[in-house]
Amino acid sequence: MRTPRPPRPDLVAAVESLHADLARWLGSAAPDEVFDRFAAAQHPAFTMVTTAGAVLARDELLTGLRRARNARPGLAIDITEVETVVDDATIVLRFLETHRVGATADSRRVTAVLDRDLRWRSVHETPLP
Repeated sequence: MRTPRPPRPDLVAAVESLHADLARWLGSAAPDEVFDRFAAAQHPAFTMVTTAGAVLARDELLTGLRRARNARPGLAIDITEVETVVDDATIVLRFLETHRVGATADSRRVTAVLDRDLRWRSVHETPLP
């Protein structure tokens, strides 16, 4: 079994950039370009398993997010503990994602699959207590 290892800097930047756009979209009256950048990073075949266990296709995710602009004012998303599980023809990363609004925070462990061009193929989120 492979031991996860520190990720390349470009992979960390891709994760942080995507989540900065997500936080800005959900946490402010962000311009449409923020949503467009987030959407462009998702592969057409993207799927996601939410913290509630629902499986969403790209279109379902983007439709919900489009309506959620500024739904969580002041949202910040911290990305920590990024590690590479696989870095071959596909990239698999695991990281801790923490959503903060004021003094309230909730965290989830995320496993993400990206193409070599750093477009997101799949995300699986597991909530932490």
